[in-house]
Amino acid sequence: MSQLNGAYYGPSIPPPPKSYRRPSRGGGGCGCLSCCCGCIFNCIISLICKILTTVLIIAAVLAFLFWLVVRPNVLKFHVSDASLTRFAFSNNTLHYNLALNVSIRNPNRRVGVYYDQIEALALYEDVRFASQTLGPFFQHTKNTTFISPLFEGQRVTPLTGDQASQFDKENSARVFSIDVKLFMTVRFKFLFFKSHTVRPKIRCEMNVPLKSRNATTSPDAAFKATECDWDYKRWWIR
Repeated sequence: MSQLNGAYYGPSIPPPPKSYRRPSRGGGGCGCLSCCCGCIFNCIISLICKILTTVLIIAAVLAFLFWLVVRPNVLKFHVSDASLTRFAFSNNTLHYNLALNVSIRNPNRRVGVYYDQIEALALYEDVRFASQTLGPFFQHTKNTTFISPLFEGQRVTPLTGDQASQFDKENSARVFSIDVKLFMTVRFKFLFFKSHTVRPKIRCEMNVPLKSRNATTSPDAAFKATECDWDYKRWWIR
């Protein structure tokens, strides 16, 4: 114990060996080249995001300005009058004579409408029995135009048992539920610009009284003007 408390005159104790680690040649770590590539990639992503944001903002502003200047309104369709002088069903054949007067209202002040084609289809119990194609025309702003499709003739129209029973009921009441669909090919005009072709579909659900041979009906059985509905599910642009 006395030797441990005294001075030590032995050989010097060597320092601990230093560990040396050779840098790897692989992709581990963040070298100068990888840092530069990361910075460039981040800059590109940031630039793309800024460009997309700017484009969206400009598009939203232009759309708002267009709406503010044009103030577009939806076209309105009404069946103002309907004359049904024949509607008979026998031997799976439907005999019909139906004349309509349809008003088309363009309430826009700055937008005109080109009606390149209108196809009118007449249906009973969702079964088509007649069709007619109307010629093209242009409708000016703040204008109401009338079209007069006429369905006359006969056609083989097989009805199911339920549909035939419904026909018998309506034949007794002398009032028939007839639908007319308008398939249109239109273009819109604003100043000197014309839109692409648009194909909307309009559906008019009517209760049409059957007139007697002398073309008279009771006041209770008179046709009432009917507003038509848009079918937005069948819109597409060509």
